[in-house]
Amino acid sequence: MQANTTVTALPSAGEPALTPFEQEVAAYLARYPDTQYVDVLLTDLNGIFRGKRLPVTALDKLENGCFFPASMFAMDFRGNVVEETGVGQDIGEPDLPCYPIAGTLVPSAADSDSVAQLLLTMVDEDEQPFALEPRNVLNRVWQEVKARGLTPVIALELEFYLVDRDRDEQGRLQPPRSPLTQKRDTYSQVYSVDNLNNFADILADIDTIAERQKLPADGAVAEAAPGQFEINMHHGSDVLAACDQALALKRLIKLVAEQYEMDATFMAKPYEEHAGSGLHVHISVTDEQGVNLFSDDQGEDTALLKRSLAGMLDLMPDSMALLAPNVNSFRRFQPGMYVPVQASWGHNNRTVALRIPAGDDEARRIEYRVPGADANPYLVVATILAGLLHGLDNPELPLPAPVVGNGLEQQGLPLPTRQSSALARLEGKTPLKHYLGKDFIEVYRICKNDEQLEFEKRITDIELEWMLKNA
Repeated sequence: MQANTTVTALPSAGEPALTPFEQEVAAYLARYPDTQYVDVLLTDLNGIFRGKRLPVTALDKLENGCFFPASMFAMDFRGNVVEETGVGQDIGEPDLPCYPIAGTLVPSAADSDSVAQLLLTMVDEDEQPFALEPRNVLNRVWQEVKARGLTPVIALELEFYLVDRDRDEQGRLQPPRSPLTQKRDTYSQVYSVDNLNNFADILADIDTIAERQKLPADGAVAEAAPGQFEINMHHGSDVLAACDQALALKRLIKLVAEQYEMDATFMAKPYEEHAGSGLHVHISVTDEQGVNLFSDDQGEDTALLKRSLAGMLDLMPDSMALLAPNVNSFRRFQPGMYVPVQASWGHNNRTVALRIPAGDDEARRIEYRVPGADANPYLVVATILAGLLHGLDNPELPLPAPVVGNGLEQQGLPLPTRQSSALARLEGKTPLKHYLGKDFIEVYRICKNDEQLEFEKRITDIELEWMLKNA
């Protein structure tokens, strides 16, 4: 392959010093001199990357910004602008400037030798963070938490399925064939090492490219369903970077799966008979010295932990449209599928919505277990931080007793388990509008309502099977 000759030279004596972005570009191209293209990417409401592929020579100009339409943040899952939001043709489909996010120039899993990728963020006409971009929504809430002297520390856990590209005789998804044995993965056990061995090659490639992209991820864990895996990210105090990395990991997994002629899906419920895929978030809070504020000197839960739990639980029903963003998301909330259907909490208990995991006092944290794998990480974490603030701002909120035993069989604050019910909560008077922004919540609700209406227009096979002759 012809080596790229556009490497930015380091300045000689007397020349202006390179900007931090120029230094990042120079270091990258020195390490990857065969780079020919760069994918510049923005993340829409659904956590889907949108962007374009540019020649690598364009990197020199990107620091000055490039333009994308503001309506990118008013699109449905299929990429269509929802005009009812008022962000499309009503205002002339304006473009807004987008700038590189420091530290996100990395090799692409599409071709790590010749293609790079770079994340962008959008600003408005006044060069302020564009209020409808999910990353900016998260940053606004994060800054409010930090302004109170609190430092959130988070880690994300991503579950996903590998599936065969061919459908079965009924046209349904089916598990993939192992690249090692060429046998279909029809049986799996949680934490099965043998099942990991069957997919060792693809998982090794995911690990290798994740390391190239400097993603702080652990190796995969086999889940209880055929072809289902989980990858955990490391804990970190930069919540924006944590979500950037989670989305980069999702893209990486999908691209590597394509190279093995499989599909990787983060669909919340791809199979009727198997458990769905979740996005679990672990969160603790430290002070400026790094001391965990969720545990006191005696190893007991602190008032801050209890206030955080109370706020997250109270806000959880209002948050379901963000935590379960699609019609399919709600199919995950079924009895016997390891998913809480009510706002509840408990210590060392996987049957509740908010789990306090076992471990050292210094590692005391909340595991937020409700979101589906299809949820946008920026919006999930923004929702969690909004719950924390809600608890601090409303000290009168009651904290229910911790669940002991099977929380799936106990009474609690019910969660809406239909998309229409969840969207109705967003339309009402919810504190989420204060924390995430009234305009953002309204645009999000309109886009999701449009998706639901479009889905409900479709005549399904089961309707024809049940009703065509009998109705």
